[in-house]
Amino acid sequence: MTSSRATRTDTESQGAGSRSSAHLLSIADLDREEIEELLRLTDTFVEVGRRPIPKVPALRGRTVVMLFFEDSTRTRLSFETAAKRLSADTMSFSVSSSSLNKGESVRDTIETIEAMGIDAVVVRHKSSGVPAQIARWTSASVINAGDGWHQHPTQALLDAYTARSHLGSLEGRRIAIVGDIKHSRVARSNIEIFTSLGAQVTLVAPRTLLPSSTNSWPVDVTQDLDSVLPTVDICYLLRMQQERMTEALVPSLREYTASYGLTSARADRMAESAIIMHPGPMNRGVEIASEVADRPSAVITEQVANGVAVRSAVLFALLSAARQSSNSSPDQLISHEELISPEEPASQAESLVPEETAHVRNSQ
Repeated sequence: MTSSRATRTDTESQGAGSRSSAHLLSIADLDREEIEELLRLTDTFVEVGRRPIPKVPALRGRTVVMLFFEDSTRTRLSFETAAKRLSADTMSFSVSSSSLNKGESVRDTIETIEAMGIDAVVVRHKSSGVPAQIARWTSASVINAGDGWHQHPTQALLDAYTARSHLGSLEGRRIAIVGDIKHSRVARSNIEIFTSLGAQVTLVAPRTLLPSSTNSWPVDVTQDLDSVLPTVDICYLLRMQQERMTEALVPSLREYTASYGLTSARADRMAESAIIMHPGPMNRGVEIASEVADRPSAVITEQVANGVAVRSAVLFALLSAARQSSNSSPDQLISHEELISPEEPASQAESLVPEETAHVRNSQ
């Protein structure tokens, strides 16, 4: 992620601080070169995750806040794990026990948290655009962990990484995204990243689960899942997001499954090299048959595993760049290799001695 393209907010002019912060709010913030750069960086953190002690000092002294206004398991735990593996301090925010229940605004909540000294905010919210608004209120870097129907950029990055690890380049690959496109931020982000990397995307859904218009999207659209399955390299399934629906958009889940569920019979018609993906959580027996979800070609748990490495790469790219750009001298810059090298083991006794005390002791 280069400074020329990353979304930046000069918070000094807005009274929130004195530094310019890099944010990841949308896949549209990244060009193809920056996407490729983040995927290459993810390779590094996949290797870190395989170490006996998967922890590096890259973000030691940095503080990352998890600001989730919606329920989350995979994304929240993934970001928390990524931050801790980078040696960052983490703060978690619970809406149910926060002052928001006493009438505090989101802006006042952000300013309160920032007053404690933070470097990044990972935000999930049910309303589109909230992470972008928060980026205007804080001097910390803001990472969009999902906002309404709008965007989920780190999910798209981990999906692209997982797909490339199985298929190589996505140039010319055929990808079918199946299901509730209308309410899906994952679909919107994945359309952007897959097409940026050269793939051909087809949306498969009943008309009631499609946006009112897809004319501006670089995709094909069909209602016939059976016709596209034999030709695709990836079948990407979406769950029915009933919590976002305000009306009945399909006659019943049984009828939806009959037309759009990936049954064993349908999965058998896919190419042997094709893979099955899903952002989770799955509704087994609805969009995917339970036995299909357990096939070797279903890489769903691998997506989860890669999420930690991808989010490590995003945190590293945003925060280590900010750290180095703030140094007064080029001689103070920390190399990439130093940042991701394992920490030197210290004896338990030494690790408990404050630095100043150790200096006095050694000089005696």
